[in-house]
Amino acid sequence: MSKLRARELGLDLPGAPGPFNAITDVPGIAVGARTIVELTPRPGRKLPVRTGVTAIIPHAASAVPCPVYAGFHRLNGNGEMTGSHWIEDGGYFVGPVLITNTHSVGIAHHSAIKWMLERYRTTYDTPDHLWIMPVVAETYDGLLNDINGQHVTEADVFAALNSAVSGPVAEGNTGGGTAMICYEFKGGTGTASRMVEIAGKAHTVGVLVQANHGIRDWLTICGVPVGRELRDGMIDGQLAERGSIIVVVATDIPMAPHQLKRVARRCSLGLARNGTPGGNSSGDIFLAFSTGNDVAMPHQAPPRFAINVVNDDLFDPIYLAVVECVEEAVINVLCAAEDSGGTEHDRYHIRAMPVDRMVELVRKAGRVRG
Repeated sequence: MSKLRARELGLDLPGAPGPFNAITDVPGIAVGARTIVELTPRPGRKLPVRTGVTAIIPHAASAVPCPVYAGFHRLNGNGEMTGSHWIEDGGYFVGPVLITNTHSVGIAHHSAIKWMLERYRTTYDTPDHLWIMPVVAETYDGLLNDINGQHVTEADVFAALNSAVSGPVAEGNTGGGTAMICYEFKGGTGTASRMVEIAGKAHTVGVLVQANHGIRDWLTICGVPVGRELRDGMIDGQLAERGSIIVVVATDIPMAPHQLKRVARRCSLGLARNGTPGGNSSGDIFLAFSTGNDVAMPHQAPPRFAINVVNDDLFDPIYLAVVECVEEAVINVLCAAEDSGGTEHDRYHIRAMPVDRMVELVRKAGRVRG
């Protein structure tokens, strides 16, 4: 049976989520995952395999590639997100967003290109010189996974992409987040959404995180410093902050690239609500994109064209929605994740956060509803 999410536990979280409380509440967004768990090491290897790939596809139902305007921000840069230089300069990307482990970025990038060439054959099988620059991000899972074995394959990436659907998103030990660690508890994949009204029209902001960051003392939930009290199961007293977090923000609110860059910056504030200052060895990297404009492929765009954008003076509720989504998505990770490691082949045993104890601490502070 699936675990209760943060809001279902009664935590006093602000804002109005969408039907799935997930990034897939944004129309047209699909999420897929490939989770790889093998507790017996492969021949010639010493450690178990726990890893995977998460895929986020904008305009998932489209038979042709659809560029989306985007913005990028990094709070701390000890990590990778391919394509980010062009997002910074060009203001858009084309294709899926993949999140995996640090040593599988290359195969994910290669496989995403092949997947796009096959899926959008009528677009790319032409005399035009069209290039593909996938967005692939990573966090490090080497404490619980044989990361140097590079076990993610092209087939795994295709499986994540081809399984992408709308609807609820599996959280915790899934996809690229399979072996991640968050605040020294088991971490992984999490998501949340908010409904936002702009000039009388309903819109959605959705977030997906791959959480592999933070140390126990920092962990704060609903303003309560629970990490100071939840001391059981720590490794050698404390793990150093050497993780990372990837945050992907999606929205159907029409925005220009410079506005999306500002949206991406607000992810930092959501993370701060849960206690992290952004560690020196952490890759805290954020991507925001909008499906609110029909953007043509560059070689098909007219010499001049107009785009639809929201007035900057209306952005405060959007910024707040992003902050709230990021905060809740990280808590959802911790509520969903399960113990990992501890076998005869493992170096570590990482415990899941004791949810009942966490709720008790938050309730004592008056931050649980009902």
